[in-house]
Amino acid sequence: MPATRLADRALVRLSPHDQSEDVVGFLQSLVTNDVSGALPVYAGLLTPQGKTLFDFIVWPGEGGSLLLDCEASAADDLVRRLSLYRLRRKIAIAIAPELAVHWEAHPGDGGAADPRLSALGQRWLAPAEESEDSADSAWLAHRLKLGVPEGRAELGDVLWLETNAAELNGVSFSKGCYVGQENTARMNWRQKVNRRLAVVPLERSDEKRRKAAYSELTLAVDHLRVEDIDPTQLPGWLT
Repeated sequence: MPATRLADRALVRLSPHDQSEDVVGFLQSLVTNDVSGALPVYAGLLTPQGKTLFDFIVWPGEGGSLLLDCEASAADDLVRRLSLYRLRRKIAIAIAPELAVHWEAHPGDGGAADPRLSALGQRWLAPAEESEDSADSAWLAHRLKLGVPEGRAELGDVLWLETNAAELNGVSFSKGCYVGQENTARMNWRQKVNRRLAVVPLERSDEKRRKAAYSELTLAVDHLRVEDIDPTQLPGWLT
């Protein structure tokens, strides 16, 4: 069997301490997408200015809980950030080490299509087993081939709409307020997305605009002015 576990991903669980607490309502007021309907969905947690702090996929959990499929290296920081907003609410926020994120490039039984783009394949959650081989390298190559950025190295400090979040189903323009909503909504209303993240060949990458480089794949993620992006380098979902 091919490896399916994404070892570079972790799950953060938000769960109520009692039945009166509304975890969905808590997260709904913070993140860019509508988490009150069908899950999973892709969402971001932003600065008040609309810049990206974290991106993740929101999954339903048991007993009114939610699970955030995020970068493993960012999980502790995400827990701390969410805890700042919790105040006196009776919500537990912690990493769920007993669970793991799995991925396959092709749809199959038991998984859910990646909410960003169906071509990214399917994901599912399962009990973690340390003996499992990692599919991280295959996932990275597949994701970059499709031109989809993710994670703090690629998205960090970039305005949410400049990460192509609208095209990747990562923002709702009809839900209520959330952190960074004002600037994000204004950009959308004025159609003022002047820069975008783009996956480009490493030899054509602009070092000054580069967010991340992957020498083994000869690819880079650049933050470019829209007019400087070669249309032939754009993925079909972005054209």
